[in-house]
Amino acid sequence: MDASAGGGGNSLPTTGADGSKRRVCYFYDAEVGNYYYGQGHPMKPHRIRMTHALLGRYGLLDQMQVLRPHPARDRDLCRFHADDYVAFLRSVTPETQQDQIRALKRFNVGEDCPVFDGLYSFCQTYAGGSVGGAVKLNHGHDIAINWAGGLHHAKKCEASGFCYVNDIVLAILELLKYHQRVLYVDIDIHHGDGVEEAFYTTDRVMTVSFHKFGDYFPGTGDIRDVGHSKGKYYSLNVPLDDGIDDESYQSLFKPIMGKVMEVFNPGAVVLQCGADSLSGDRLGCFNLSIKGHAECVRFMRSFNVPLLLLGGGGYTIRNVARCWCYETGVALGHELTDKMPANEYYEYFGPDYTLHVAPSNMENKNTRHQLDDIRSKLLDNLSKLRHAPSVQFQERPPETELPEQDEDKENADERGDADSDVEMNDAKPLEDSGRRSSIQGVRMKKEPAETDATDLDVNSVAAEHSRGSGPVADGVGSSKPTLPNDASPMAIDEQGAQKVETESSNKLQEQPTMHQKP
Repeated sequence: MDASAGGGGNSLPTTGADGSKRRVCYFYDAEVGNYYYGQGHPMKPHRIRMTHALLGRYGLLDQMQVLRPHPARDRDLCRFHADDYVAFLRSVTPETQQDQIRALKRFNVGEDCPVFDGLYSFCQTYAGGSVGGAVKLNHGHDIAINWAGGLHHAKKCEASGFCYVNDIVLAILELLKYHQRVLYVDIDIHHGDGVEEAFYTTDRVMTVSFHKFGDYFPGTGDIRDVGHSKGKYYSLNVPLDDGIDDESYQSLFKPIMGKVMEVFNPGAVVLQCGADSLSGDRLGCFNLSIKGHAECVRFMRSFNVPLLLLGGGGYTIRNVARCWCYETGVALGHELTDKMPANEYYEYFGPDYTLHVAPSNMENKNTRHQLDDIRSKLLDNLSKLRHAPSVQFQERPPETELPEQDEDKENADERGDADSDVEMNDAKPLEDSGRRSSIQGVRMKKEPAETDATDLDVNSVAAEHSRGSGPVADGVGSSKPTLPNDASPMAIDEQGAQKVETESSNKLQEQPTMHQKP
C-alpha cells in the first residue's frame, strides 16, 4: 500500500513478541514531580510522577531500560540558547527576581513562565532526559521516552508558554550528529513554534505541527508558513479548528505523515506527544480520545525508524497520565487493560478507574471540505520537494557526555553540576532588548475550577532562550542564516538552529497567553 494513503511503513503488530524487538529506554527523575510553577498555574510537573506510577503498576518499567537523566550542563544548553539567557536562568530565584525586573522582561519570564524554586534544576533535568534519549538512539536503541520533555515554545533568548529551555531543539541537534535528516512531529494542541523557528532555514530538519489555529496561543502556524531559503517546504503546518475527533485527525495525520516519511526519509523521528489535544483538557478544545492520540505514536512507530517520544502540554493531569502510560505501552508493543490497577494516585482516576475516557459530544468544527483542502495543500507542498536531500558529512562534533545510569543504581550525591561553560561574572549584561510583542487580548479557552482529585493540593507535593559568534538573530533585518551545501552537523548547530526573522514572524504580534482567561 502506498504510504501516502495511510498504510504506514513497515507496519508491525503491536502486541505479543514484537514488543521485545524494540529496544526501549525511558528517562525519569524522581524529583521532577516536586517542581511547582505556583498556585493556580496549569502546568503541573506532578503529572510526570503520576505517569511513572501507572507505568510501574502496569508492569511496563520491567520491559524497558529505566534511566535517570544526567542534568544538562550549561554548555549543553548553550548549543542552542544564548549564554546570557542560560546564565539568567541559572541565577534567578524567587528571592532575587525583584532585583532583576529588566532581565525578567527581556527574557519573558513572569506570568506564563514564572520563577520558582529549583527552576534551573528543572530545566537541566528535562533537557538532560531528551538529549540523553537522543544519545541512546544514536547508539542503537529503537525508542527513547522522556515524558518530562517536549517543551516546544522556548526560544533561543527567551521563555515562552510555560517553556524555558527547548529540550527538543537540543535533542535534534544531538541526533544530527549521526543522522543526515531528522523529522520533528508535534501533536500538542499548540503550534510547535520554538522548534519550527529554530530549523526554519535548513533542509536537514523537517517540522510538522498539527495544532489549533486562530485566536489561540502562540498565534503562529499558518498553513502558508512553509520554511525559508534552503528550508522552504521543510516546515509543514496543519491548522485545525475546535472539536476535531479521532477520525478527522487521522484522515490528515496518516496520509500527510506517510508522504513525509516517503519523501523526506528521515534517519530519526522526534514525536512531541502533548496531551492537551485530548478531549476534556483544561486548556484545550480538541476532542481526541487517548486511543486516537496514541494512534499517532503507533503509526510513527510502524516505520521502524529510531523514535524519540517526548511529553509537552497537558493540563487535565489525570488524563495526561493515562495518555502517556498508554502510549508507553504502544511503544513497547503491549496493549494495556482498561481496568486500572491500584496505584498511589488511584483517587485521581475515579469514578470509573479506567485507563480510557470517552470523548465528549462537542461539535467538530472541522468540515470535510476544510480537511480535504488542508490535506490537498500539504501534499502538494510535499510534491515540490526532491526526495531525501543529501548532506555531505564532515567532521563529527564531539560526543555529548551524558553518563546516564540505571535509575536504581545512581547515587544522587554524585549528580552535582558538571563543569560550567558560563561563568556568572563573565555573562553579558542583562539589558532590556526593547518593546516586546504583546501577548494579551486574544480569546482563550476558559479554565474551569477543578475541585476534584485532579489537583489534590499539589502544594503539599511541592515542598519543595548565542553561543559561538554571538546573538545572530536578535533584530537581524533581512539577513537570514543559510547553510552551505556541505554543512556538517556542527554547522547546523551554529547556523541552522537560530532564532530567525521569517515571513511567519509577523504573526508573533498579539499572541495570547496560554492560560489567560477571557
